[in-house]
Amino acid sequence: MNLKYLFPLFIVMLTLMVSCDDDESITLLDEIRVSSSYVSIPEAGGSATITVTAKENWTAEKVMTEKDSVKWLTISSATGSAGETELKFTAPSAIDGRTAEVLLKSAGQTQRINIIQGLAQISEVSVADANAGPDGKTFRVTGVCTSIANTVYGNWYLADETGTLYIYGTLDAKGGKQNFLSLGIEVGDEVTIEGPKSTYNSSPQFVDVTVIQITKSLIKVDSVENEVLPIEGGEFTAFLTCKGQGVSVDIPEDAKSWLSISSIESAGTNAVVKFKAAANTGGDRGTTLIFRTTDGSKEYTTETTLTQKGAIVAATVAEFLAAEVGDTQYRLTGVITSIADDRYGNLYLRDFSGQTYVYGIQDFTTKGLKAGDIITVVGKRGDYKGTPQVIGAVLEEVVPVTAATITEVLAKPDSNTDYFMITGEITLIDNWIYGNLYLKEGGREIFVYGCYPGYGATGDFRKNLIADKGIKVGDKLTVIGTKITYTNSTAGISTIQLTNGIYFSHESK
Repeated sequence: MNLKYLFPLFIVMLTLMVSCDDDESITLLDEIRVSSSYVSIPEAGGSATITVTAKENWTAEKVMTEKDSVKWLTISSATGSAGETELKFTAPSAIDGRTAEVLLKSAGQTQRINIIQGLAQISEVSVADANAGPDGKTFRVTGVCTSIANTVYGNWYLADETGTLYIYGTLDAKGGKQNFLSLGIEVGDEVTIEGPKSTYNSSPQFVDVTVIQITKSLIKVDSVENEVLPIEGGEFTAFLTCKGQGVSVDIPEDAKSWLSISSIESAGTNAVVKFKAAANTGGDRGTTLIFRTTDGSKEYTTETTLTQKGAIVAATVAEFLAAEVGDTQYRLTGVITSIADDRYGNLYLRDFSGQTYVYGIQDFTTKGLKAGDIITVVGKRGDYKGTPQVIGAVLEEVVPVTAATITEVLAKPDSNTDYFMITGEITLIDNWIYGNLYLKEGGREIFVYGCYPGYGATGDFRKNLIADKGIKVGDKLTVIGTKITYTNSTAGISTIQLTNGIYFSHESK
């Protein structure tokens, strides 16, 4: 028989034996008695009932732990009075076996009720199988710690040859939380963990795992020099402790064109590995370096990352959307069409070529930005559930746009730098290709010399907005532009205009 399944069976038998002993002692309690101190609920879910006989009022409470709040168990009543009472215990179906304890208290006496549902069977699986497993099932997985995200709660990554697993919370040796450092886990260590699989934002994770075993790595990175290399390239150095038989290095294939090993020096258990990076003519780039050693029979690894600054790529929104997810920095300029979260600066940015979502701007609350403003941001191409977005965005420039009535704009001085947002009814479309038209609001009218699809439009990209949007006379149009006065010297006539208009929105008649 497989010992893995023999052990849980032994536990159940032991529990039954203890319960029988409890039943014998129950007859000695005059204050409160139960028909059975052992309750078994089917693994598929269901109920079980016992009889409580008490001389006085009694209470029932579940014994909860940090690992199990016992929300899965329902007790028909938390209190009762003297006499005989039916007490029902109910639980939904369980993926794994589970146990609980209920305390019945009356007249200063306590009776313990043991609840068992199914047999606890913990599967030992690969990372890939654990990630693909059902939520709620407990797995035991062995892999190498590749990186640590939080040293208080114990958020880290464990990997084997089949994939990577994210651990969100690690219990210490006593089952406590927020004490990860006491375990002494380091990058490169081989660790066996046990815990339930769950899903967060469509991504698998293991929450509050228990560490079963730690095998310390024979190699680790103590420190690095020039972790972020300049755009012109240079030397990156890793300082290691190696207690194995020599050091080898893996450089990923996609980094071999710009990164190479220049030297490996060893003295005792100390090793220094130097790398040479070429100049970077593209965007930001980076890679993960894996260092290996062996004790003659088993291989040990550790890793570190390096990044290299690159040129910031000026792009239209359409070009940004078509780019691959990565570390390249993009510079985008456009109009804020709406702000989704004014705490973090989650907003939508649009230029003439399209619109994208910006997932947060650093220090947004101090910027005073609003819908309609023209901004320039620098950030990376990210993705959330298949939707492109700007991540790690930094605000470079702001051109504030002032919402104003047509009457207010007509009274403003001419300026090529002061932008206004106006809304009015289209009374006449003078040029359908470039969007020359008249807007009327509050009895005043202004000529809009060009209404283009968005910020940055030039050449043919300025054409045909009116037809493409189905805009017509009588529609309400909101447009952004600067106020100038145009003088026709031949006719001797001056006309106030909103020039280089940027389309914001419209409402059809």
